[in-house]
Amino acid sequence: MRPLTFDTIIRNGTIVTATDTYIADIGIADEKISAIATQLPAENAGRVLDASKLLVFPGGIDVHTHLDMPFGGTTSADDFETGTTAAAFGGTTTLIDFAIQYKGQTLRHAFDTWMQKAQGKAVTDYAFHCIITDLGSAQLEEMSQLIREGVTSFKLFMAYPGVFMLDDASIFRAMSQAADQAGFICMHAENGGAIDVIVQKALAEGKRAPKYHALTRPTTAEAEATSRAIALAEMAGCPVYIVHLSCNDALEKVREARDRGLPVFAETCPQYLYLSLENMDAPGFEAAKYVFTPPLREKWHQEKLWHGLTHDHLQVVSTDHCPFCFKEQKELGKDDFTKIPNGGPGVEHRLSLIYTGGVHGKRFSANRFVELVSTTPAKLFGLYPRKGTIAVGSDADIVLFDPNAEHTISAKTHHMRVDYSMFEGIKVKGMPKTVLSRGRTIIENNQFTGRPGAGQFLRRQPHSRP
Repeated sequence: MRPLTFDTIIRNGTIVTATDTYIADIGIADEKISAIATQLPAENAGRVLDASKLLVFPGGIDVHTHLDMPFGGTTSADDFETGTTAAAFGGTTTLIDFAIQYKGQTLRHAFDTWMQKAQGKAVTDYAFHCIITDLGSAQLEEMSQLIREGVTSFKLFMAYPGVFMLDDASIFRAMSQAADQAGFICMHAENGGAIDVIVQKALAEGKRAPKYHALTRPTTAEAEATSRAIALAEMAGCPVYIVHLSCNDALEKVREARDRGLPVFAETCPQYLYLSLENMDAPGFEAAKYVFTPPLREKWHQEKLWHGLTHDHLQVVSTDHCPFCFKEQKELGKDDFTKIPNGGPGVEHRLSLIYTGGVHGKRFSANRFVELVSTTPAKLFGLYPRKGTIAVGSDADIVLFDPNAEHTISAKTHHMRVDYSMFEGIKVKGMPKTVLSRGRTIIENNQFTGRPGAGQFLRRQPHSRP
């Protein structure tokens, strides 16, 4: 019998999955994990990576990014090459981005447009949600077609009237169609109509500084919309996923629904765990760096969100990475906060920030960390067990992670194509050392060794409750 041969063996690492922690070797062949054993023979490998004193995680999965996205008269600064490269530096090996259907377009046009943006550029694997802004009978049928082709989730907006916002009837129709086809609805939950009235009042009163972006989007607007989204989903018999949840008011609505056994899920983002309304007091126009939606909240919400992550009231941490440079892009709103492009850069630092605050912060275990940043995203969005775990047969998306490496986040050293960092000066403990995407080393000792265009489009399975 021929001995097993491997392209790569990872030796002596502490493997951490959502459920287990153990020391073993991992054998990789043909882009997959082909063996896990106490000791694998090094002579049968093309390459051996020593993971002594390192944690071995499944690659991170960020299910909420906006690369190469037109918004507010400009386009997000990272394209699929720079965005996936920055993600890889941070230990994220799969992104799910958003293909946007603009009014009057087909969903197919949206999907094809974003596929063209990614092909030949993406360093890591990627998939798409489809944003629906215009829903007729033709689009309902297209939802079914896309689900059959592996685009199994759709994002709807309760905010941004006249641009992205759908009325409740359209939301309900989309949810009913998704329920029939085992699709999954992602919801931006803010009461856009009420917020628009508050915004217009602020402008009329001459309140135009960046801070008013936050002050015109109250937590009650997020909580009300979250509650309404859950009610519509319950009526439609559809699972719903609340994106970028920012405050305790909305979290309580999710917790109550889950306590009733409803298939309701939610994510939060590192900015809501580390930043607060106090950041909006930055001098001059600096606060524009923190203009994203939902906005930053009072500081006390942070611990409520960490508690939600610990106790599974929140299931995922993603980034909502949507970078706009401070110079020229954010400055479009210098005299009017409503013209500041909404979004912030974060795809590179998710794992380190959550490991620092969660594991080193003694809020939850390394297993729960893996669950939040990799395994549950894979399960919810139809990628598990191909992605999101370390198991024989899974893709060899693997992060060798030094839990004691320290780093101070700065725009001077990050790899995102943006001229500032939301997290400037924050110290983290825990950094990726080596990152593999389907067995190929793409980051090694803080050097990029990947290749643009090597990332593959991922056809996802229909939603199944984890």
